[in-house]
Amino acid sequence: MSDIDPCDLPADRQRGSNFGWSLGMVLRRWHEYVEEALKDLPHRSRGYHILAVVVHEDVPTQAALASRLVIDRSVLTYVIDDLENAGLIERQLDPRDRRARRIVATERGRQALADAEKRVAHAEDHVLAGLPEEQRATFRDFANRAAEAIHAAAPGTDPCAAVTSVIGPTEQVPG
Repeated sequence: MSDIDPCDLPADRQRGSNFGWSLGMVLRRWHEYVEEALKDLPHRSRGYHILAVVVHEDVPTQAALASRLVIDRSVLTYVIDDLENAGLIERQLDPRDRRARRIVATERGRQALADAEKRVAHAEDHVLAGLPEEQRATFRDFANRAAEAIHAAAPGTDPCAAVTSVIGPTEQVPG
């Protein structure tokens, strides 16, 4: 039991919070729509996130990529193999450390990401269709800020575990 007195909560929270349920519903619908939108991309949303970080961020090594995305390094290796086999990324020796590998997007990978980003944005607009357009941008901004703060405070938090806990392992789309 919590020591929080419900009378001490703001009026809009006194009857109980549905925040977790709300986040779960948004996450479930996001996962359904985005997995379908990315069905042609190796590993679907996981491949998308890896490709997006490789293209948009300066992540110096494969180990740093695993850390940034909180993906087990052994799992990351399989996803990178499939993205590389699809011609979307390539492994290059790191000129600063020849033992390390940099993951670099190919031109085909950059084009695939640009197309995927449009499809994800379209899917997200469907997920957030219940909000006016200006509130969608605000929701995305607040969700991103909260996620970055959580990641900074607990960098080992696995976002895939959150998805699994909401979606369930048997409901996830393979890929």
